[in-house]
Parts: sequence; structure tokens; C-alpha cells
Amino acid sequence: MLYPGCVHVGDRGLTSASDRAIWQHGQDHGLVIVAKDQDFQRFSVLYGARPKVIWIRLGNCSTADIIRLFRERRDEIDRFVTDEEAAFLALA
Repeated sequence: MLYPGCVHVGDRGLTSASDRAIWQHGQDHGLVIVAKDQDFQRFSVLYGARPKVIWIRLGNCSTADIIRLFRERRDEIDRFVTDEEAAFLALA
């Protein structure tokens, strides 16, 4: 598995949850939120570094495109996740 420990919002019972509820869950559980939704970028600016946010900026794309992006940018993602100061990472 490329990123062990990853879970989908559905696996946490948050499929119908608001972005704010997902943000709070990520904060409460020390998670990194990965989303195509710009709202999480805004939350990152407004509320700070926890939880960290990875914003996927590929537009209309396939799951295979996102997987390829995460494979190609793995080193950058790993540095971001371990950087105590980093709050937000945009990937395109």
C-alpha cells in the first residue's frame, strides 16, 4: 500500500458530514485531510496547521490520475507530513 493508514471519510462514518465536521474529526485524530475541495484550503488559512491539508488541484480527473500524482510526489508529501510547521500542500 502506498500510504498505509489512509482512511476514507466513509470508513469514519462521515460520508454525509459537513466540511467543518470532517475538519474537526481530522483535528481531533491528528489526521491529514486530502481533498479536491477548496474549502479545506480556506479552513487551513483560517484555523491553522492542524489538521494538515493536501489539496488536489487536478480538476476533472480519474482515480488513476490521483494515484499517479501521489506516486510521483511521494517525497514531497512525506516531507510535508513530517514538517511540524507545514499546514497546507497543493498538488497539481
